[in-house]
Amino acid sequence: MSDLAEARSVSVEEYLGGEAAAPVRHEYVAGEVFAMAGASEEHATIAGNVFALLRAHVRGSPCRVYIADMKLRVEPAAAFFYPDLFVTCDARDAAEPLFKRHARVVIEVLSESTEGYDRGAKFRDYRRLDSLEEYVLIDSHRRACEIFRRHPDGWLLDPVAEDGRLVLHSIGFDCPLDALYEDVVFARSEAADPA
Repeated sequence: MSDLAEARSVSVEEYLGGEAAAPVRHEYVAGEVFAMAGASEEHATIAGNVFALLRAHVRGSPCRVYIADMKLRVEPAAAFFYPDLFVTCDARDAAEPLFKRHARVVIEVLSESTEGYDRGAKFRDYRRLDSLEEYVLIDSHRRACEIFRRHPDGWLLDPVAEDGRLVLHSIGFDCPLDALYEDVVFARSEAADPA
């Protein structure tokens, strides 16, 4: 896949073929390929917590939850992304083993290196999915969560209070913010370590 990352423009077929054998995941936007960085402990714990909560919630329904390693294809943007988590309830996605196309909810856990992209260009591309109803940003450095909801007039921000609840109307999900941050320890300070 490193050869693909150096190419000027990569076709979708080349990207998918290279990605199948690559040891590192890559996102694809309009012919360009970008390597994905690893995640912090806080990031991984939050994503794991949210996956467990959502998986339990959708069990027995037509919806499926995917975490980190499943690609989401955004055809209008000529892109493939690896959202931290997403939910699809569309039967057409069951027929696609390599990627999904019809996310109803996309969740990104913010890190310092990706926050600007997740809020900006990536969200712009995600909004081009007709199926997307809610986009959730969860901070990995402090207790903060924002939900962007699709409305007839556009996307509206619905911030979650620090002691509030994450409510996803599109899939009937509701949980306290505490559950997202279970076992997360913020800003481990060297000053706190007397050794």
